[in-house]
Amino acid sequence: MADASASDDARGEAAASAPTAAPLLPMIERRRIEAEILKEVYDTLKETHGIETAKATIAEAVRRSSKAQAKLFADEARAKEGRTSMATFLALRPLWTMNGALEIEMVEETPSRLAYNVTRCRYAEMYRAMGLGEIGHLLSCQRDGTFCEGYDERLKLTRTQTLMQGASHCDFRYVYEGGDGTSGK
Repeated sequence: MADASASDDARGEAAASAPTAAPLLPMIERRRIEAEILKEVYDTLKETHGIETAKATIAEAVRRSSKAQAKLFADEARAKEGRTSMATFLALRPLWTMNGALEIEMVEETPSRLAYNVTRCRYAEMYRAMGLGEIGHLLSCQRDGTFCEGYDERLKLTRTQTLMQGASHCDFRYVYEGGDGTSGK
């Protein structure tokens, strides 16, 4: 199994062509900025509406944001490639791994399947350091599945554990339904 984070950093320039509405910013920095704001929203909601409402509100807001961001990436892929595919999805990974944000052990990579384990997650470390450990899974981990929904409904993620919730690694298993890893969309 190879550590993919170094090769992903090298592919950072390729990812620079991802949706260009804003300058390229490593995803971990974008998530830190978002978390600084969402922390205040979360704390306010806890005080005024209780912890369950606060968590549910943050979860829904992040879910919507994830799908909207994914749609922008998918639109860019369709504009450049004519469709989304496992390859266009994989080309985005450097945005998330940039600056050593994730350490990855590749398990499988085919045109329709992608499987890897994240053995170190600086996102989880960052959320804990910010005092957001109790909702780190809402701020980051839940985005992974909903990103798939926004990117291409045929891209599915199965994950049974995360570092954020105390596991030894995150087990990402993506499948592009339909077999060849491409979508006509």
